[in-house]
Amino acid sequence: MAKTIAFVNQKGGVGKTTSCVNLGACLQTAGARVLICDFDPQGNATSGFGVDKGAVFPTVYDVLISGAPVENGIVQTPYADVLPANKSLAGASVEMIGMNRREYLLKDALGKVVENYDFILIDCPPSLELLTLNCLCAADSVLVPVQCEYYALEGLSDLLSTVRIVKSRLNPDIQLEGLLLTMYDGRTNLSMQVAEEVKRHFPGKVFATVIPRNVRLSEAPSHGKPVNAYDSSSRGAASYKLLAEEFLKQNPIERKE
Repeated sequence: MAKTIAFVNQKGGVGKTTSCVNLGACLQTAGARVLICDFDPQGNATSGFGVDKGAVFPTVYDVLISGAPVENGIVQTPYADVLPANKSLAGASVEMIGMNRREYLLKDALGKVVENYDFILIDCPPSLELLTLNCLCAADSVLVPVQCEYYALEGLSDLLSTVRIVKSRLNPDIQLEGLLLTMYDGRTNLSMQVAEEVKRHFPGKVFATVIPRNVRLSEAPSHGKPVNAYDSSSRGAASYKLLAEEFLKQNPIERKE
């Protein structure tokens, strides 16, 4: 049965989608069965795997709001399976308000395919509202990308407070998978200071692998490929391969014979 991990940070531009896409692709390369659930109306994780978010149907929106079978929405790519999203998801939180089990709609949908995968990675929207709440209720753990910039710690306390509330009221099993330092530039004192500060505030919860600033990571989505398929020799590809190895040590693949 799949372990479900939500990639969450209400700040945009911190490497959330990049990390979800590239860790997912590296896990699949390592032999895991991976589903990427795109739950961001921008649909960047969808296009990052080469799926045309404007033409695909059904999407995760149709699964949640219209009751389309989740199996019909999953798109197989060479890098991982994808449950796509597009801008139709933007208004979903308003439509979900009047629905039964509104916080658990995503959990209920993914529950139908959870036996088919080792890991389900959810790319959450950059906000803390009903869509993200669905992600947190569906997830076994939360992975938080943290950009190595001045305001990195701002908002982290709000996010982790939200996770604690969800744990106490809606999803008692949710855990913190870890914090992932992204956009690290070892040439600057700022990156090093932010890294030390995050490790000091969250001892034992920060991944040893650090994701560097890398132009190949920025270029890969425009080619519809994760970075290990776009340029496997790049520093970005090497760092996500290391992250996948670290992740699998914490979460070894267990399958029933």
